[in-house]
Amino acid sequence: MDPMSSCLGFTSAGVPRMLRGGPLVNRQCSNRLIPRHGIVMGARKEKKEDANSGFYKNTVNLPSTNFSQRANAVKTEPEIQKFWADSKTYEKLSSENPREVYSLHDGPPYANGDIHMGHALNKVLKDFINRYQLLQGKKATLIPGWDCHGLPIELKVLQSLKSKERKDLTPSALRKKAKEFALKTIESQKASFQRLGVWASWDTPYLTLNPEYEAAQIEVFGKMFLEGYIYRGKKPVHWSPSSRTALAEAELEYPDEHISRSIYAAFSIVDADKSKNELVKKHSDALSVAVWTTTPWTLPANRAVAVNPAIVYALVELEGRVLIVAKDLVEAVGHKLEKDLVVIGEVTGNDLAGLHYEHPIQDGLKCKILIGGDYITTESGTGLVHTAPGHGQEDYIVGMREGLEIFSPVDNAGRFTDEFCEGSFAGLSVLDEGNQAIIDHVSKRDVLLLEEKYNHKYPYDWRTKKPTIFRATEQWFASVEGFRDQALEAVRGVQWTPEAGEKRIFNMIEGRNDWCISRQRTWGVPIPVFYDGDGEPVLNQQIISRVAELFREHGSDIWWELEAEDLLPEQYRGEGLQKGMDTMDVWFDSGSSWNAVTKQSPEMTFPADVYLEGSDQHRGWFQSSLLTSVATEGQAPYKKVLTHGFVLDQNGLKMSKSVGNVVDPLKLVNGGNNQKTEPAYGADVLRLWVSSVDYSGDVLVGPEIIKTVSDSYRKIRNTLRYIVSNVNDYDPRTGMSFDELPVLDKYMLRRLATIAEDMEAAYETSSFVRLYQGLMRFATVDLSNFYLDIAKDRLYISGTDDYRRRSCQKVLYHLLEILTRSIAPILPHTAEDLWRNVPWKTSSSVFEAGWIQPEPSWSHEDPETDAAMELFRRVRTDVNKCLDAARNAKRIGSGLAAKVSLSVADDAVIEALQKFNPSSGEGNTVDELCYYLLVSEVNLSKDMAVADGAEFSLVGEESGVHVGVDVASGNKCDRCWVYSEQVGKSENHPLLCDR
Repeated sequence: MDPMSSCLGFTSAGVPRMLRGGPLVNRQCSNRLIPRHGIVMGARKEKKEDANSGFYKNTVNLPSTNFSQRANAVKTEPEIQKFWADSKTYEKLSSENPREVYSLHDGPPYANGDIHMGHALNKVLKDFINRYQLLQGKKATLIPGWDCHGLPIELKVLQSLKSKERKDLTPSALRKKAKEFALKTIESQKASFQRLGVWASWDTPYLTLNPEYEAAQIEVFGKMFLEGYIYRGKKPVHWSPSSRTALAEAELEYPDEHISRSIYAAFSIVDADKSKNELVKKHSDALSVAVWTTTPWTLPANRAVAVNPAIVYALVELEGRVLIVAKDLVEAVGHKLEKDLVVIGEVTGNDLAGLHYEHPIQDGLKCKILIGGDYITTESGTGLVHTAPGHGQEDYIVGMREGLEIFSPVDNAGRFTDEFCEGSFAGLSVLDEGNQAIIDHVSKRDVLLLEEKYNHKYPYDWRTKKPTIFRATEQWFASVEGFRDQALEAVRGVQWTPEAGEKRIFNMIEGRNDWCISRQRTWGVPIPVFYDGDGEPVLNQQIISRVAELFREHGSDIWWELEAEDLLPEQYRGEGLQKGMDTMDVWFDSGSSWNAVTKQSPEMTFPADVYLEGSDQHRGWFQSSLLTSVATEGQAPYKKVLTHGFVLDQNGLKMSKSVGNVVDPLKLVNGGNNQKTEPAYGADVLRLWVSSVDYSGDVLVGPEIIKTVSDSYRKIRNTLRYIVSNVNDYDPRTGMSFDELPVLDKYMLRRLATIAEDMEAAYETSSFVRLYQGLMRFATVDLSNFYLDIAKDRLYISGTDDYRRRSCQKVLYHLLEILTRSIAPILPHTAEDLWRNVPWKTSSSVFEAGWIQPEPSWSHEDPETDAAMELFRRVRTDVNKCLDAARNAKRIGSGLAAKVSLSVADDAVIEALQKFNPSSGEGNTVDELCYYLLVSEVNLSKDMAVADGAEFSLVGEESGVHVGVDVASGNKCDRCWVYSEQVGKSENHPLLCDR
């Protein structure tokens, strides 16, 4: 047989057989590659080739697969989701998996509007975790939740009604409309989350408006009340005039651009002549205390001026007055007043305590100077603090200690009442004309020293985006102080990721005394309290149990539908009790979910394994859940807390419709009206974006970022497609052992074992950006640029069952098995699509296949070989640079048109490379430099002149090896594209080389 015919058993698609040099010399390739199972075109041997190239293209083993190059996500992803739904894949795995329950408790988003990128980030992160746990064989269930009560929904309903409809609206009718709005929104959000590929128990979510949930919430409230942690009192709270309700800290935001109208004022001391301090007594006729406030409207409620005994105060002269100012602030105050203040003496805070001054607003009212606390500093102001116990937390604490009146002459709408100055200020808004009226009043009374604008952070209602006030009202409070130490100890027992989360929530709880849990709204869970004829609350175990029972059977609407007599236990009827109309803070609603969900559902555990929400929930859901759980159960409701940052646009700016920088997750997935400018990327590209960002801080998204992620997705998909298309005829049951494999394949499997270990570690720690980076590096550097590039020759031109082809397919088989399963939590649609196209499928869904299982033999260390392979990869990088130089000079096209010379002086290096440059006939046709480098000829030498004398040469930056490139001798083989002097010597196959 013509030796050229042996070439017909192999194929070429750009990576053919090359000539190899022997020990330090250049040698021609010999005929060594006879296929084990015959010759593909042997039957047509007698037909001679003509001069036209391409005659042998049908002899190659071309890739074949139904896994398409393009995802066509808009069509394919819904089909795969339907397959999961029809097969009940999630339901089976979450209930039938052999291992223990894994409990990730879903924090309830608010049922108000469409989902945004923050929602998408949150739910997709949770899906990553749960899908991984399912692959690990655990019973991982996500019970999705929604927060359904509260002001935003109530306002949405009211805004949708006409004026007359609002006027005639009863509480029950409002609640019905609010419920309808919430349920409609939930269905819309649910469909959106499902389109993102999020697995959850969508048919059985938990809703804070469900009767069972409301009953569980009443039980939590009742336990806390009976433990003495909940009480009613008049205290200053954050009050929203625009919403007409009290607010919790978590319902506030602090914009940087707020401007207050601050004033410096002088209150005349009326009894300085009675002071024991001679300096004070000496200036009794002209002495005043100087105060500074950013809320002039609170002056009517002033009941004291507080000083710090640790501060030294100066007496300074100012236009006939003697002002008392903190010594350290004299210069700053003088600068503000544009006056040179002359210090005439010093006193202490204790010297001033007990003196009285004339009230700045109310005639005839004398107020006291008293000792405050360490909140009084010399950082700003005057060092003396205007104290209104009805309008400030520190003021309230001092007022209670000193027995001051808790005075707050402001109504629910934020307007002055008629409780002072004979009602002359009544009806004026304290944040607008009322503030101006007070400034004008103190100016007329010669109390005003200076008015100026002051830029600072100020609390705003997060819903209405309008300023709030501190106002003392009768409210229900949870006394955090009563169980604070226990709560702080529980914080220490939780794993916080990132670690800074622990300090953040610890400091918040450590500084918190009370939690105002009552709201003056209709759409919410009522506080189950009754009041007697004197307005005193009546509440006990029997009433709590009765209300919880009614709510469980009828829902909280029953509170508005029945009279107090019908709501009460029988023994309390006929006593004239009235039901309260306050509702609970929505954070108490969601903060009770551990009792309503994780303790009640057999699919969950208490405490939950993990809570995962935005970093703002340290003051929200994380905290309210912790406080209610510690108060009633003595422990945190979670073992681990993960937090993510906010989603900003690609320039790091907050998204805003008015700015036009909002990224709509559904438009990103399904595409917009103009598919050219708003293409449909699909859910998996969005999910890949989630994995690509460091979610521990704020993350960026925008058109350019998504385009980059889309390119990464195509890289992953095309790499996987190449792998699966080249194993279409492979049967893993007939594969060879690890020990039988070539060095290159063993090395690749060791690399695969390492990346598999890294990916598992990334999933275990929820470090998805680490997983993404490792995956992209492996797919690009190890696979596309190295192993798969080299593998083409083996896969295409080898005989179907040849050793060099089947060994490569064994590696591809393991690559496909491990990569498909390991990317499944991140790219579930892609992984499922790929799984149904592998020829050896063992389960209907990739998620039923279980987690990756690298073979133990892959992890056996071979440091000598690994070092040699790493050396070669550095050499290959340097060779490619030299080949590029020849290519740019148009001396060669592909690397196969080149002859490469490597000159090495280092004995150890040349010895390592020589192992991959065997003499003719001695190699395994895999582990050889010409195959590794994708060139036609390799010459290895100790003589530097060999490489340096080539047409193109360089000293390798990566390896230090001298590299030379010349044009290869001989002609191009029409089948494997190698250049060889043997081409043309066969009578029957003149276009082939001797392979």
